[in-house]
Amino acid sequence: MQHTKLDGLNCPVDATLRLIGGKYKALILWHLIDEPLRYGALSRIIPQATPKMLTQQLRELERDGLINRKVYPVVPPHVEYSLSAFGKSLLPVLTIMYSWGEGYMKERGIPITCSMKTGEQ
Repeated sequence: MQHTKLDGLNCPVDATLRLIGGKYKALILWHLIDEPLRYGALSRIIPQATPKMLTQQLRELERDGLINRKVYPVVPPHVEYSLSAFGKSLLPVLTIMYSWGEGYMKERGIPITCSMKTGEQ
């Protein structure tokens, strides 16, 4: 019997967290909403992620079908990451997360200095 990341699953919130609950997964997904990005661009956008952690998170998102990884046959290799159709289905969840966090920060007088924006901004 093959064990998967979703073994023992019995709660919808648990299912969501198992897929996007990694340290930088939601950030990666958010930044891929508008356009495909290369690894270097993602590492600049999410500088707190170590190369090892960013690579791990990207691999898990790809394995779980949330992002696509396209390798172009050039030297040096050119790799782009984009949201899959399944990943795009998370847009409402990510938007609500952003809005909730925005309200939380504004209520406490914490300036929003990240590059993340909602489609309305």
